[in-house]
Amino acid sequence: MTPNRPALPDPTTAPELFAGVLGRRVMAYIIDLALMIAFMAMLFVVGLILSIFTLGLGAVALPLIIPVVIVAYYTLTLGSPMRATVGMWMFDLVLTPTRGRPLDGWKILIHPVVFWVTVWIAWPVSLAIALFTRA
Repeated sequence: MTPNRPALPDPTTAPELFAGVLGRRVMAYIIDLALMIAFMAMLFVVGLILSIFTLGLGAVALPLIIPVVIVAYYTLTLGSPMRATVGMWMFDLVLTPTRGRPLDGWKILIHPVVFWVTVWIAWPVSLAIALFTRA
């Protein structure tokens, strides 16, 4: 261990800190997903209304709603001093980077992009492994 990195909890030495994390993380993800879908729906309705008033020109921005909401949601929540999304906060989960400091700058912008790209590629495999691995 280097002096720059504080010791992070380890599941083998502190299993009580990791008890039920998978279930809480899944529930937090569902809550976060529901909130993001609600934000997207509201922005989509606003975009459709603006499209009517701009004779269809506002429709150009509609495809940007999904990526903008995802990046904004994670940037504003994980980049905050809480270091947690709303769902994570409800289930007492927090993002703990290896350096012990909150994500900032480009790291907080890159985090949701990498998360969502990898989630759509690897979520079935990682979920199967997590559900069938003895905790």
